[in-house]
Amino acid sequence: MVIRYAEVNEMKKIIIQLSLGLLILMLISCAPTTHYTYKGAGAGALVGGVAGALLDRNNPWRGGLIGGALGLVAGATITEISARAAREAAINNEPVEYRTEDGRGVYRADPRGYNPSTRCSKIHERVWQDGQLVKDQIKEVCEGTKYERRY
Repeated sequence: MVIRYAEVNEMKKIIIQLSLGLLILMLISCAPTTHYTYKGAGAGALVGGVAGALLDRNNPWRGGLIGGALGLVAGATITEISARAAREAAINNEPVEYRTEDGRGVYRADPRGYNPSTRCSKIHERVWQDGQLVKDQIKEVCEGTKYERRY
């Protein structure tokens, strides 16, 4: 039985892809999740998959798979950081700021008020990337179940 070099390379590729998939599944299964995390993961996977497919001209399926996997992890992580900071700002009633190690990315959550009838806090959420404001929104963080849609 003769094993060809091309067959060995193909097996290595398959093993690497399966290992990457299992690693991503393990990382995602350990993270505390909310429905926002799933939305962020889905959006990240979609954008990453499209970008990966466009960038890998030799094998767009591979590029889409790798880009989608990386986008999924990035989208879920960013969404979870945003939710955690908003909860911290609401609980402590003081601003929360996260920065990337290189200082290029900044996330800031400022409390803007509490409504005792709905038990919800308004949080002003802003994200800067390379000094430019890329996200600016008011978000609600509620203590329990919110029964009303009005203030």
